[in-house]
Amino acid sequence: MNAPVKERTPGPEGPLAKAVVDALPNPLIVLDEQEHICLANVAAEDYFQASSNVLLRQRLGDLVPFSSPVFGSVAQARASAGVVNEYSIAVGTPRLGGERLVDIQATVMHDEPRFVIVMLLERSMAHKIDRQLTSRGAARSVSGMATMLAHEIKNPLAGIRGAAQLLEPALNSDDRALARLICEETDRIRDLVDQMEVFSDERPLDKSPVNIHAVLERVKRLVTAGIGQGVSVREDYDPSLPPVLGNKDQLVQVFLNLAKNAAEAIRNNGEAGEILLTTAFRPGIRLTVPGTSERITLPFEVCVHDTGPGVPEELRPNIFDPFVTTKPGGKGLGLALVAKIVRDHGGIIECVGRERGTTFRVLLPMLRGTAAPHDFDGDTTP
Repeated sequence: MNAPVKERTPGPEGPLAKAVVDALPNPLIVLDEQEHICLANVAAEDYFQASSNVLLRQRLGDLVPFSSPVFGSVAQARASAGVVNEYSIAVGTPRLGGERLVDIQATVMHDEPRFVIVMLLERSMAHKIDRQLTSRGAARSVSGMATMLAHEIKNPLAGIRGAAQLLEPALNSDDRALARLICEETDRIRDLVDQMEVFSDERPLDKSPVNIHAVLERVKRLVTAGIGQGVSVREDYDPSLPPVLGNKDQLVQVFLNLAKNAAEAIRNNGEAGEILLTTAFRPGIRLTVPGTSERITLPFEVCVHDTGPGVPEELRPNIFDPFVTTKPGGKGLGLALVAKIVRDHGGIIECVGRERGTTFRVLLPMLRGTAAPHDFDGDTTP
């Protein structure tokens, strides 16, 4: 005799359904016919920065503005009794502010048609890599412009400066000040051109196995010596990481630029803060090398976290483009140069917003011929 079939708990709040949705990595909420939230998974709690108990007391309109396309997707799903997908939707919350681009999937529960499942799919690594490729194209454009500027501007600047120096002894005191001003301004333009000229250097890097922790320790010493009081630097390293193939000096420049930017952001915020340097092994991220069919893994993750005011949401997609900056007197070339160096190493970099501060995340390829950390017996800590 067959055992009796256990009756399934009706509605979306059954324990099995809750366990399943909590295991999903993407934010998911379930709405009833009045658009009250009757189920929210753990990812949704993280996304909306509210506990499940708080979310279950709210409606969809409490999480997103009434003008949001999410409402249209939910209504269309109810009308069609099918699945509705919307891509690259800007979702902002009245409580949290700002907007984040997500893909939306809304579907009606077939057994319980009064419930609609809404899943938010945050921008995938493919989108981030596509953004990196766009930044690389922008960097190449700056490369061509830098080469042109080096030839077409620096030579005339030298002539202008030389003429001002020759005229200065024959001028009265007031006019001498103007001649010195000409020299100072030509020097400033020359320095700017020199900074941009770095982008035109496309020579292959002189690479060798580099202990990434030795790089970060050097960065920590340099930053600690120059930031003064009010900013502390901590580290959280994975000691099992093998060496990375790269140029040590340029890698120092990358993380020194990121750490100095973090320190300046904390100081400008007027509060005590902290910089955290972390390393980890993140398997599973693969990237196709442009122009070839080769696929490389990017398992080395190096992050620079800070507790500063953060990068404005609207600037994050373009933060690595030339001439984009959050500093009042900045030129917007520092992060563009960082992105170029990371690109020359075959990696990618992204800017991630946090509840407090910003994280710059660098992913680098594994040195060929080395083992993954769980197979690596050497200690790479400095």
